[in-house]
Amino acid sequence: MPLTRRTAAVLLAATAVAPLAPSPSHAATDAGEAVLYKNPQCGCCGGHADHLRRNGFRVRVVETHDLPLIKQRHGVPEALEGCHTTLVGGYVVEGHVPAGVLHRLLAERPAIRGISLPGMPLGSPGMNGPKTEPFTIYTLPRDAAAEPAVYAVE
Repeated sequence: MPLTRRTAAVLLAATAVAPLAPSPSHAATDAGEAVLYKNPQCGCCGGHADHLRRNGFRVRVVETHDLPLIKQRHGVPEALEGCHTTLVGGYVVEGHVPAGVLHRLLAERPAIRGISLPGMPLGSPGMNGPKTEPFTIYTLPRDAAAEPAVYAVE
C-alpha cells in the first residue's frame, strides 16, 4: 500500500499521542497528585510518602497541626484513623496503606469514600520493625451510618 499524505499524517498523529495513553505503570499518576497530610513531628509519614513515590505516585506532603480537622472533614471515623491522611484520585486513604492496595483502589474505582489501615502497624510501609501480622485495610463508606467492610488483607 503506498504511503499517502493522509496515511502519513495519521501515523504521525498516532505516534505523537501514544506516549500519552495510560499504561499500568502510570496508573497512579493518571489519578493525579497524592496529597499527604501529616503532623510536622511525624517521621513515619515521610517514610510512607517515600514508599508511594517508589511505587509510581507523585506525592505532595502538607505538614499541619490540624490533622484531626482534616480527618473529620473527609469523613474518617475515629476508630479507623491512621497516622496521616492522603487524598488521591478522589479517594481518602488513611494511614500506612501499601501502594499495591492503593493501585487496586484506583483501578477498581469502587463507590466508597476511601480506605484505611488504622493505627500504625509495625512493618507497614513507612513504619520500622518487622511485619507481625497481616494488615487489614477497611473501606470508608460514603454513608457515615454504613459499616466499614474489609477491602483487602495484605
